[in-house]
Amino acid sequence: MILLVLIASILISGVTIYQYRETLKDYHAHRLERKEEQVKQSVQNTLKNTTYALTTENLHLIFKDDIYEIADVLNAPFNIYDLEGQLIKSSRPRFEIDPQSNCLDTEVLNNLAMSVTRRYLEKTSTAGDKYQASYTYINDKKFKPIGILNLPYYENNALNDMELRQSLMQLGWVYFLMLLIAIGLAYFITKYITRSLHTVSDMMFKTDLTKRNKKIIIDDLDTEIGKLVAAYNAMIDELEQSAVKLARSEREQAWREMAKQVAHEIKNPLTPMRLSVQSFQRRFDPTDPDIKKKVDEYSNTLIQQIDTMSSIASAFSNFAKMPAQQNETLDVVKIVRLALDIFNEPYIHFISDEDEIIAKWDRTQLIRVVTNLVKNATQAMIDQPSPRILVTVASEGDNVKISVADNGIGIADEFTEKIFEPKFTTKSSGMGLGLGMVKNMVETYNGSINVTSQPGKGTVFTVIFPKNQPDEDTKKAIT
Repeated sequence: MILLVLIASILISGVTIYQYRETLKDYHAHRLERKEEQVKQSVQNTLKNTTYALTTENLHLIFKDDIYEIADVLNAPFNIYDLEGQLIKSSRPRFEIDPQSNCLDTEVLNNLAMSVTRRYLEKTSTAGDKYQASYTYINDKKFKPIGILNLPYYENNALNDMELRQSLMQLGWVYFLMLLIAIGLAYFITKYITRSLHTVSDMMFKTDLTKRNKKIIIDDLDTEIGKLVAAYNAMIDELEQSAVKLARSEREQAWREMAKQVAHEIKNPLTPMRLSVQSFQRRFDPTDPDIKKKVDEYSNTLIQQIDTMSSIASAFSNFAKMPAQQNETLDVVKIVRLALDIFNEPYIHFISDEDEIIAKWDRTQLIRVVTNLVKNATQAMIDQPSPRILVTVASEGDNVKISVADNGIGIADEFTEKIFEPKFTTKSSGMGLGLGMVKNMVETYNGSINVTSQPGKGTVFTVIFPKNQPDEDTKKAIT
């Protein structure tokens, strides 16, 4: 509506100006023709009443005094030229001061001679003012030209231009008022039309997948808005059904993931236990003087793994706390060495910069971290003629650094960022949960785990964690 009013005002203003100019042009043309006809009639009357011979040479005598009288009566100054374009007589006093008016241009003479109507109209413009001049022949009684009548005409448009400006100003005020009315109408009509849309949009913004959403109830709806509201209400019904199905699916998926993690974690200690038992069977010698010491070592190893399995089993009922975090003051060097005792591979080597590094950690989880990393390293030794795994423990200020390096097959660059994701694995067996749980356990203790690898050359896993962990009260204060 606003645009239509603006376009209409511009078009009408343009049409008004164009019509004014065309009307003014016709007005000046008709006015010049009327004056020209009046002057010609007066000239003819003078020619009829003169006693001089009607010749070009006598024109200055014929119109000696009459030219001023005619010009005054008709308020139309004019000039008389001979057929060669030389000025003979002018109604203007002291015309000699204007040398250019004493002689007509050849172009004027030629155009007049070639004109079918024996009339030529010349239009000029000077300093923004428009001038017209008509040229016609003065004929004798036998219609033979004896001179040229020139009637100059000045287009004075000052009054008309002022009237046009006033008209345009009045028209502008009218359209300004119409514009204000259009703006008001557009506002109220838009509010009326879109009130239902605002209600629909507000309800859509409030839609929450985790809550029960209300349906839209609006009376007196038109067809289009009614269809939109009906579609929204139908979507809400489908959304509630989908939310129920999604919640059920998520619960089932959570239980499946928990079962996979528990199975994976229980499987980890079972493998070294089996290897320990097999090794004990092969090396058991009742006559060995150190048999009691070796039995104690094997028993301690089995007890540790059984304790790990027991911890997992006891935490199965509370998935959110599995495995439970216990801050124990322990010797990291001793625990790592103990975790490596379950591996019988001769290419596994252990190096520590210090004999003892004290830190607060969960003993069971530290063993699980080391055994997971070393187990992955041993699986990377397939077809390796000279396998080597180096486990190092070092103290770096307030942190402990554990590294597990191997010269196995390595990890491709595109898999480096994904290996800590749950269920991601490049092996033909396993569920891909080991490294993900290792990462979670390390980050639980405010630590970090990084990996660097070169395909075909080997891989290095680095675990860094602080020696001292904040107590529960400090954690709650930080949170």
